[in-house]
Amino acid sequence: MNASRTRAGLCLAACTTLIAASAAAGPAMAAPAADGGGIVINEAYLSGGSANAVYQDKFVELYNGSASPVTLDGWTLQYRSATGTAATNTSVALSGTVPAHGHFLVGGGSNGGNGAELPAPDLATSFNPSGSQGTIVLSNQADRLTLPTGSVTDNAAVVDLLGYGSSNTFETAAATAPAGNSDPKSLERADHADTDNNAADFTLNAAPSPTASGGTDPGTDPDPVDPVTASIAEIQGTGDSTALAGQLVTTRGVVTATYPTGGYDGYYIQTPGTGGDSGSTASSGLFIYSAATVSDVRVGDYVEVTGTAGEFYGLTQLSVPAGGATVLDEPAEAVKPLTVAWPATDAQREVYEGMLWDPQGQWTLADNYSLNGYGELGLAFGTSRLVRGATTLPQATDVAPAGSTKAAAVETENLARSVTLDDGSTANYLGADQNKDVPLPYLARGSQVRVGAPVDFIGNVILDYRHDAWRFQPLTRLTGANTADQPVAFGKTRTSHPEDVGGDVKIGTFNVLNYFTTTGDQLSGCSFYTDRDGQPVTVRSGCEARGAANAANLQRQQAKIVAAINGLDADVVSLEEIENSAAFGQDRDSALAELVDALNAASTKPGHGKGHGKGPKTWEYIPTPAAVPADEDVIRTAFIYRKAAVKPAGPSVILDDQAFSNARPPLAQAFTAARGPKHDSFVAIVNHFKSKGSGPSDGSGNEDTGDGQGAWNAARVQQATALVDFAEQMKLRAKTTQVLLTGDFNSYTQEDPMQVLYAAGYVDLGSGTGKQSYLFAGRTGSLDHVLASRPTASNVSGVDIWDINADEPIALEYSRYNYNVTDFYAPDPYRASDHDPLVVGLDLGGKKGHHRK
Repeated sequence: MNASRTRAGLCLAACTTLIAASAAAGPAMAAPAADGGGIVINEAYLSGGSANAVYQDKFVELYNGSASPVTLDGWTLQYRSATGTAATNTSVALSGTVPAHGHFLVGGGSNGGNGAELPAPDLATSFNPSGSQGTIVLSNQADRLTLPTGSVTDNAAVVDLLGYGSSNTFETAAATAPAGNSDPKSLERADHADTDNNAADFTLNAAPSPTASGGTDPGTDPDPVDPVTASIAEIQGTGDSTALAGQLVTTRGVVTATYPTGGYDGYYIQTPGTGGDSGSTASSGLFIYSAATVSDVRVGDYVEVTGTAGEFYGLTQLSVPAGGATVLDEPAEAVKPLTVAWPATDAQREVYEGMLWDPQGQWTLADNYSLNGYGELGLAFGTSRLVRGATTLPQATDVAPAGSTKAAAVETENLARSVTLDDGSTANYLGADQNKDVPLPYLARGSQVRVGAPVDFIGNVILDYRHDAWRFQPLTRLTGANTADQPVAFGKTRTSHPEDVGGDVKIGTFNVLNYFTTTGDQLSGCSFYTDRDGQPVTVRSGCEARGAANAANLQRQQAKIVAAINGLDADVVSLEEIENSAAFGQDRDSALAELVDALNAASTKPGHGKGHGKGPKTWEYIPTPAAVPADEDVIRTAFIYRKAAVKPAGPSVILDDQAFSNARPPLAQAFTAARGPKHDSFVAIVNHFKSKGSGPSDGSGNEDTGDGQGAWNAARVQQATALVDFAEQMKLRAKTTQVLLTGDFNSYTQEDPMQVLYAAGYVDLGSGTGKQSYLFAGRTGSLDHVLASRPTASNVSGVDIWDINADEPIALEYSRYNYNVTDFYAPDPYRASDHDPLVVGLDLGGKKGHHRK
């Protein structure tokens, strides 16, 4: 169901009206606390309002184990984060009285709109602690406390304390915490016992039981509620949300998918005999949220279930408690997978929510960025009607000017063509350590799961709506351990080399993704992204380095970059995002020289009729010019070249212009063919414009206006204008009309900065390839360009974007080494960076081969 749905609350544990609760055990006397008169934190429910929530609001329930009432006036309930060492982060004042041998309910904040309303609390507050880790302190003082870390059991200001999860402060040991906000369990004492050991005293309770001072202990049988009987279609209804929300409902259906592990804790059922080419107006499929019964059913079972109808972030479901599901003996007609065309609108998809599907038609893998995070893949249906030949989802501003009617139409079409292929779980494979030890779904070592690949459905799926997106779910949780359950197969589209672009000289450009030979372990203050064993892989923050954490990871990064550059088969390569070694007190070219040494050591480029040769002296770099801007970024641009193919004509020049005060200044170099006449020279200028993120909020042209161009657009327009003037100067200096503007312009093909370059007469060579160099948010477009002056464009023999990076899963990157139990790393060119390189062939002698791709 779509995101506009009413977020109706769920009834999870509250549905225990179906079964009789056992009688409560008599309360045990709580151990005396410091000046607390026997008051303890008895239960803490910290996921109020989140996904799967039992109650909309968080709560802390206090219990008085003494024979006398205790006033809370002047007391506070405080919270400190799991890693905090200073004063508590938050504090709420308490008031009221906890009766003898009685409870007191403190209502708290909320994470969202899910769950039932709390029973009326004794005191409503904004108390809002973390759902998975932290320390809750009940204090007899009004001031915020600054507590030591470790065990705190003898502090006059602390009446009681609960440390949970990975908190650094606790009583003896921290209590086991819920897995996260979507894990709807409370931390509760067993029989009010307090042994000053949080780990021993608190257990996780799947049926939270908030009790106020006028309430009774859990265990009292509630008044029974008679369920209504309804078909699945009647529960689903024809609108965005069920009309039976909050009601106890009985229905029947055939089990089509089960998810006993992975976080969904439920299964799908569908009305017998439905599906096929159905033309119904209401869905015949329904999700049953029921951790208590999911292990009791199998796909194909005919079941009767009774539970509470509701919405889970837009997904209609029935919340079924223990004892609420029965496998029936009577026969039922088999469910038929849907074979209807993919619906283009939310309203049309709503009709099939929760139903079994056999997707028809052409499908293409459009996004794989979240594959090694949440096990998700983005799919695109059919071919664009607005962008010729596009089977993926185009960046709107890559194919149409920002703010144009066509740009808006392209994104509307993208949404109509999109669906997420999920893995049947909520697992974050970059999160909890245990998740990193589970093989990723869909991706195996050596397999190809590339953007642009055709997708063949070899099994059925379920259509559901979670996390604000329509999704195809496999029929059970999918990991790399049960690949036979994978519902799709991917076509192989990887190439071992770029297409032949011909020409006398080949020019390439490549963003090398923060290639830093100064590794994080050489500097103080660096923090790191770590692998599943806690070992540093890449620099996170805290220092100037941006690349590998240590020598081993640098070698992994370097091997992939070297394989990619040598495989590009270019004679001149402009580089972006390479270390400016001057920032670390070294020669400015130090990192560049190290990369060239590695290229030469690995180079096996054979001669191709022009004596280009191979060996230890194949590559050279253009040295830093004498004049360098006073204030530079820690990353820079550069040129490398094959000495047998070209030679520099004069020194390089860096544009020192205020327009590039927040970016990398362009670097220009004139070249001639090694064996050609001097008048056949050309000028290459490498660029790396200001990025699109972290913009100001000052109403200026650099603010992200939402037109698709991101932040700092005005700055990039200024940079493009300055580049045009710089190119004119370089033409005069080199006495040539042959100019190439290369690099990462951080601008898609039809955005404003590119329009400046087109207006100046430059031709974007890559736009004719039908390929794109970058993937962002499931949209493909080119930030990397090679533009030619018109005289140069007439001498272009061919162009290719070698799609070795942006289309590949990020799990293959050196920066994700050992993030998952499956080792995806290989010293090959695939996912050497996040940008694809380009290569252009030039016929400097005027013998145009016109091999343009």
